[in-house]
Amino acid sequence: MDQTHRIIIGLAVFLMITGKIFLSFAQVPPSSAEISGYSGLLAAAARGDAAQIKTLLAKGAKPDVRDAYGRTPLHVATYGGHHEAMQSLVAGGANPNTIENDRYDIVTIAAVANDVSTLKVALSLGASAKNITSRWDGTALIAAAHLGHAEVVQTLIRAGAPLDHINNLGWTALIESIVLGDGGPRHTDTLRTLVEGGANVNLADRSGRTPLSLARSRDYREMVVILQRVGAH
Repeated sequence: MDQTHRIIIGLAVFLMITGKIFLSFAQVPPSSAEISGYSGLLAAAARGDAAQIKTLLAKGAKPDVRDAYGRTPLHVATYGGHHEAMQSLVAGGANPNTIENDRYDIVTIAAVANDVSTLKVALSLGASAKNITSRWDGTALIAAAHLGHAEVVQTLIRAGAPLDHINNLGWTALIESIVLGDGGPRHTDTLRTLVEGGANVNLADRSGRTPLSLARSRDYREMVVILQRVGAH
């Protein structure tokens, strides 16, 4: 095995390990066991029971009560895609920008799930696309770019998400679409959406590698073409 092959294999192993690390710190929706143990607003949110939520709030229930994982009823309703429940909770005083134990908010939850309709509801309720979330000090935009969710990325850009935020790994959304993507259609569309949205195509990682050099090193040819067309170097 020559040195080039060793480097390629080493890089592949690193990316697989990195991917597993990312997954280990991914969002954790409530389990069936947790849901069965819920009561009050948390139980109503898990069912998507907007009428019960209104009743409980009128009786003085605290809208931002938390479960053992730090999830509020609004987080729980968002995981379930229960739009009316989300609306009732915020109307009753729930904070649309609260975060749970792993520092996820409802915008990032919807973004990671590729749930555009729930994302739009979250944004309409005052949730911010600018929040710094996750243990990686990232954003919903970075999370969506990592996963190749192009429509979510477009929605977040329109909502004012910070295009060039750098997480604690030294990566932007644009870089994550490359280094944590597979170079296929989803991630290529995501990169294109970021470029067209005005992302800085020359913002390098901590090692000084630009998006173009990262795409070239992975032989992601369509990404290379997109970047070259806008003057990336």
